[in-house]
Amino acid sequence: MSTGAGMAIAALFGALIGSFFNVVIWRLPRGESLNHPRSHCPKCQTQLKPWENLPIVSWLVLRGRCRTCGEKISARYPLVEALTALSFAAVVLAYGADRDVWLPLVFVGLLIPIAFIDFDHRIIPNKLTLLGAILAIALLIGLDRDALVEHLIAGAAAGLFFLVAAIAYPAGMGMGDVKLAGVMGLFLGRAVGPALLMALLLGTVVGVAIIARKGSAEGRKTAVPFGPFLALGGFIAVFAGDEIVDWYLDNFV
Repeated sequence: MSTGAGMAIAALFGALIGSFFNVVIWRLPRGESLNHPRSHCPKCQTQLKPWENLPIVSWLVLRGRCRTCGEKISARYPLVEALTALSFAAVVLAYGADRDVWLPLVFVGLLIPIAFIDFDHRIIPNKLTLLGAILAIALLIGLDRDALVEHLIAGAAAGLFFLVAAIAYPAGMGMGDVKLAGVMGLFLGRAVGPALLMALLLGTVVGVAIIARKGSAEGRKTAVPFGPFLALGGFIAVFAGDEIVDWYLDNFV
């Protein structure tokens, strides 16, 4: 399969998966079933027709409102669908339409719901990190067994590093972040280093900006979830992590 065809298929598949991610983002932190009831308007409870549930397209056709009651539908729904579609296509572009694409593709898919859930609720569900750990190990065993040890070491090191940080500064780091860091190591291997570094740098920049805007006393009390920064660092590492590691080794080691 050509890369172009693979990107098109990945984008279409990503939009469909993004629609499911919207369900996960809304229901999982609330303890609701992911498959029952069917998608419906949260105000009038009318179940959506199949044509009303098409990724991105339905929101545009309905102009962001429920067909029955006119309730506004958040623009986040098509945003998540479009983000997933574009992310999947970008991964295929970077890795090609072959077996090498599956590990980063699954990893990117895992980061999207995690980032949005943590942003909304300041939690990273154990179900997602456990699923991620299982999938990472299974994919490595099936597709790249020789890299398994490296990725296991990276996962343990990343998780331990963040565990120490969480113990030292529990107000700024939660156990969900620790587990996510470990899972990121399983997926990224040595590239987890740049991912965590970028997450810490981005988090620091945002923290400084908040303090500058609100003042030191109020700014330090403002809670900012760290999961989205980890997810962004993971995205960067998927596309440039190994290159960053090679650059560092070539120039400083």
